[in-house]
Amino acid sequence: MRKGDLTPDRDRVTEEHELQETRFSPETERNKNARQNQREEDDEGEESVEGIFESREVPSWTKQLTVRAFVVSFALSILFSFIVMKLNLTTGIIPSLNVSAGLLGFFFVKTWTKMLHKSGLLKQPFTRQENTVIQTCVVASSGIAFSGGFGTYLFAMSERIANHSGDAARGVKDPSLGWIIAFLFVVSFLGLFSVVPLRKIMIIDFKLTYPSGTATAHLINSFHTPQGAKLAKEQVRVLGKFFSLSFLWGFFQWFFTAGENCGFHSFPTFGLRAYQYKFYFDFSATYVGVGMICPYIINISLLLGGILSWGLMWPLIETRKGDWFPSDVDSSSMNGLQAYKVFVAVAMILGDGVYNF
Repeated sequence: MRKGDLTPDRDRVTEEHELQETRFSPETERNKNARQNQREEDDEGEESVEGIFESREVPSWTKQLTVRAFVVSFALSILFSFIVMKLNLTTGIIPSLNVSAGLLGFFFVKTWTKMLHKSGLLKQPFTRQENTVIQTCVVASSGIAFSGGFGTYLFAMSERIANHSGDAARGVKDPSLGWIIAFLFVVSFLGLFSVVPLRKIMIIDFKLTYPSGTATAHLINSFHTPQGAKLAKEQVRVLGKFFSLSFLWGFFQWFFTAGENCGFHSFPTFGLRAYQYKFYFDFSATYVGVGMICPYIINISLLLGGILSWGLMWPLIETRKGDWFPSDVDSSSMNGLQAYKVFVAVAMILGDGVYNF
């Protein structure tokens, strides 16, 4: 046999030897074991969440609707109503507060039950069903602050707003406590009557996943596990830190605000001419927070819409003063340029609603 005939066999033996070294090398075995351990830990984590609640009985409704749940719900509802009204009167965009309500509700009640447990006075442990009651009450109460029209059409009916817009002759209705309560009662139950059939069709029949509710359910489940409790504590700590920073920044800006259009809230970044057409920078942390919560498509849409309307449409329509609308009316009157701003926006909202429907 010639020497050249042994070359393919030698090459094949060499490749097999290298393959065996790679297959059984310590580094490869360590990586493989690490990946296997990680998968086992993930599986154990998923099973632990389900396993913890599988052996527990669902408490009766009397143990879910507790006094402490309603007390915490009332306190958080006041806090979240202030936040919703602030956003309603500034940005006009209200993000979902389900996660924040569930997180803060868990933190406050868990802190209270932990103190009672140390003193030996704890009679009923804190359950995820009770946490859900708190989250539902807080979101419903703060939602009324937005859907009830406290920052929009309820105030628009009043005589003060009518006089400011120059439309007092068309009739007004000043808000009063009696008919507002009846109005909110109708608004709230109208949503309930519409949700029940939609739940039957969308969730039960079509088995569609409700994003906000599903995410909140997983979050509340994770809170009531040992790992989730530590994570919730860290989240509350970060939330409190940024709340303090936002409050201190707003308190600092207050010293430089002498009027409605003064200070850091109306900083003429692009010059005085652009400032007249509402192109300026507001250093409020509220807008930064809402911009971080909202999706990118919403932020980009608002930016492009602001440039298109305040940069092009309203200046062009303003040049038609005396032709399209009287020239002797105030800019905030509904008989002037303000009417184009309002009714174009209303037409876009109605058109988008009809299209989605």
